[in-house]
Amino acid sequence: MLAVLLAGCAGSSQDSASSSFASSGAEQSGSQSASGFAPTVSAEAGKLVPSTLVSASVEQRIPGSAVYNIGPFDVLEITVFKVPDLSKIVQVSEDGRFSYPLVGEVKASGRTAAQIEKDLAKQLGEKYLRNPQVTVFVKEYNSQRVTVDGAVKKPGVYPMRGNMSLIQAIAMSEGLDSLSEGTVIIFRQIDGRQAAARFNLNDVRQGKIDNPQLAAGDIVMVPTSEAKENLQNVLKVLPIVSAFAWL
Repeated sequence: MLAVLLAGCAGSSQDSASSSFASSGAEQSGSQSASGFAPTVSAEAGKLVPSTLVSASVEQRIPGSAVYNIGPFDVLEITVFKVPDLSKIVQVSEDGRFSYPLVGEVKASGRTAAQIEKDLAKQLGEKYLRNPQVTVFVKEYNSQRVTVDGAVKKPGVYPMRGNMSLIQAIAMSEGLDSLSEGTVIIFRQIDGRQAAARFNLNDVRQGKIDNPQLAAGDIVMVPTSEAKENLQNVLKVLPIVSAFAWL
């Protein structure tokens, strides 16, 4: 997959300390727009797009988000106030459902914890309990994965047990190897389109820029010196901030 993303990239140098935008056919801009959004350079049209306008769907893939979409193999902790017999820990099956006492099969995949709470409360309240108070908590995010590749000591596909930042993903892969130059690229699907952001890991560690939150399906690419030469055409249009640019 990464070979496809990297195909056609050719060389030029980058300034790892710069936070301004540069693209072919697009004017440079500061790191924040007048509206308060961190703008993103569009590689398609050379336009600035507020990052918040293209990231709403990403929240559904971030563990811990209120709009997180539950997936297969996630583990849910269900509590019914003052009814201990109905307080259960269940695992979502491969087909996206789980079995619950008195209710039977419950659809979980693609729904939020709040939606399942309302569904269970409604079904229990219709036949068995008066005004049941149901709480659903995602205990394990087993359906979510991120890929860490390139100049790290242990590349691989890692599960997201909860909120995961870029620094945590690098640590999970046992850190950077000696070939890394400290630049990290995050590739992400946003509304069916490929986007990417470039980060200087030292700036993140020193608190100069935010430690970006990862979403399920993200690919964290740590270039080596050789890979960096192939990535340069992509990198020159990407800011070292937390906004994403379309590829």
